[in-house]
Amino acid sequence: METSLRCRSDAKALCIHAKEKFPFQKNFLFQVHGELNTYAGTPSHFSMLTRYFNPEFASSLGIGVRHDRKEKLMYDIQAKKAFPISPSASLTLDTKGKWTFDKDFIEKRRKGKFELTWRIFNFREDQDIRLRVGYEMFEKVPYLQIRENNWTLNADAKGRWNLRYDL
Repeated sequence: METSLRCRSDAKALCIHAKEKFPFQKNFLFQVHGELNTYAGTPSHFSMLTRYFNPEFASSLGIGVRHDRKEKLMYDIQAKKAFPISPSASLTLDTKGKWTFDKDFIEKRRKGKFELTWRIFNFREDQDIRLRVGYEMFEKVPYLQIRENNWTLNADAKGRWNLRYDL
């Protein structure tokens, strides 16, 4: 199980996030994850997602259901595609899309992102770094991610940020 501690600019508390992936067929997995708000002592969200990976095309597709404290039951469809720029794939151009629907299948939210990702393996001994610069098309917001082994910092041009530590 993957577990992390998360703090967001819009949250009053530290959250504990847990995720588990269950492979069930070649290139398919079932993913479950949830988050607990430590201030309120209640779950922030819980979701289940079936994902398909196509390694030949460096792409994935996911369909699932989510329950969160604000919008209750929601359905998600998400897709990703990576385009390697360097021969070692340490530099990639990534595209991501996500559509969220309510329980009546009315579109509630959509996201579309382009990201330039640079992975630096062994930046220093036993230290990997990932730098990501992206643009969210529907919100029209540029953003940045810096990841170092277990630490991840995300920030965008609207002043939102979050910090994650993987346990």
